[in-house]
Amino acid sequence: MDFRIMGFDSPLFHTLHHMMDLHEDGDNKNNPNAASRTYVRDAKAMAATPADIKEDSKSYVFVVDMPGLKPGDIKVQVEEENVLLISGERMREEEKEGAKYIRMERRVGKLMRKFVLPENANRDCITAVCKDGVLTVTVEKLPPPEPKKPKTIEVETC
Repeated sequence: MDFRIMGFDSPLFHTLHHMMDLHEDGDNKNNPNAASRTYVRDAKAMAATPADIKEDSKSYVFVVDMPGLKPGDIKVQVEEENVLLISGERMREEEKEGAKYIRMERRVGKLMRKFVLPENANRDCITAVCKDGVLTVTVEKLPPPEPKKPKTIEVETC
């Protein structure tokens, strides 16, 4: 579909149009700089997954809405030593015989967020709890380094 026909001749619509024209297999041999479908899907998932981040004296807390997902459907991972990845996928409910949707507004598909963890995050002390469709991931902080004591050098006499 050409958006210019409808009077939408802006860079945003041009980009959206380009993204919709990507090959299904995600392998763009004609344009190696073009985004793959996986990249576009992940970008949409990250933009559509709301999250809050809180910090207290002992930890960082990530609160992410994961509506309709069971705890077993949610993955919490640490990639590349410092990237917290939270993901899951909500599938469309199967239609029952004789029933049809009149309107579908609830979001289905991939949910995902990535967060770069601060240097003082303890990657070995991460907990995740899902309650009522809200995932709470707590990353404990490392204790602050002890201040370096000055090194005393004994002065000798000659």
